Amino acid sequence: MLKNGGVQVAFDKGFFSVVVNLQVPASTHYSMVFYFVMKDLVPGSLLQRFVDGDDEFRNSRLKLIPSVPKGSWIVRQSVGSTPCLLGKAVDCNYIRGPKYLEIDVDIGSSTVANGVLGLVIGVITTLVVDMAFLVQGNAKEELPERLIGDVRVSHIELSSAIIPKLDPDPLEQVKP
Repeated sequence: MLKNGGVQVAFDKGFFSVVVNLQVPASTHYSMVFYFVMKDLVPGSLLQRFVDGDDEFRNSRLKLIPSVPKGSWIVRQSVGSTPCLLGKAVDCNYIRGPKYLEIDVDIGSSTVANGVLGLVIGVITTLVVDMAFLVQGNAKEELPERLIGDVRVSHIELSSAIIPKLDPDPLEQVKP
């Protein structure tokens, strides 16, 4: 956890965070990290069951609804707007900590996702992409589904990406 990062700030205020880290393979690897912060998890809610569930449950429920409101026809058709269970389409790694759940989404683990990414990466500065993240409801009592959060990324300039300054790992400093 970054010392002054979004999760730490939310934690210090007593809030709960869901962090989605979209790992984007390219000639240089990138991560797009989205923080969704809430006051607390509602006990017994579908979101609470998702956060505290096992990876099999999480993979069967984490849903992405994409949309490309601005972009070429081929990109809009390739991305589409059909909901997708992320854990079934790509590899997801879940890290549960105190007051947060981090979801690392490895886009490079799917040949289909990599193909779409190949179309997108070359024209990324011209695109507007919307992504909604939610937990899929499979039973009547789990409906209506509620968003974890949504995000719009617009005209991304990969050259402006930054490398975060991480605190040194205290274990690495101890040399026998």
